[in-house]
Amino acid sequence: MQEITERIATCVELGKISKTTPFPPHMKGQDGADEIAAEALKNGVHPDALLAGCMQGMERIGKQYSENLVFVPNLLMSAAAMNAVMKHLKPYLESGALKRKGTFIIGTVAGDLHDLGKNLVAMTIKGGGFEVIDLGVDCSTEKFLNAIAQHPDCSVGLSALLTTTLINMEKSVQAIKKAHPSVKVLIGGAPVTDNYCRQIGADFYSANPQGAVEFLNKNKNI
Repeated sequence: MQEITERIATCVELGKISKTTPFPPHMKGQDGADEIAAEALKNGVHPDALLAGCMQGMERIGKQYSENLVFVPNLLMSAAAMNAVMKHLKPYLESGALKRKGTFIIGTVAGDLHDLGKNLVAMTIKGGGFEVIDLGVDCSTEKFLNAIAQHPDCSVGLSALLTTTLINMEKSVQAIKKAHPSVKVLIGGAPVTDNYCRQIGADFYSANPQGAVEFLNKNKNI
């Protein structure tokens, strides 16, 4: 199982989606995450081993991204490789045979239509072993509160790119903490800082997706 986990981790880290994809060049023509996952499950490998490979691969690429050793396209390729595995794991997740670490709700705050940063965080956290519920963009406070009510043991992430929408982030964070004091609230985006995080009463800020994964791993609500 360890060999399969490492092969999946390598494919996810390097963004090797399938045998037909040319990236990365040195793995051209080799089986990718898609084929390896399908063959492993066919041969009776426990799905936990595949999920562990996704987690390890996303952790590696996440750390490289946070250290500016790779860039957004690399992270997107890794996410695509991870999703190639996850499609094979979907039946096990839906049946409960494969457990997630917890639930993470994420959305871009009201008035803001930008989603690249949000999507990168969502991909990385999903690869970290969490169920991710993506509310999309321009999310009202009510939308966040309704989602939390449906998943009371979740953690929540709010994203903003526009400085003008930070007031909406503050309103949503304060409403969430008032209604659900135990829910961990993470915030991020270009204009967001650690000082602002403390100022509005959020629990965590990180400039990169991997920091969010590390925080959630230490503060899991199962």
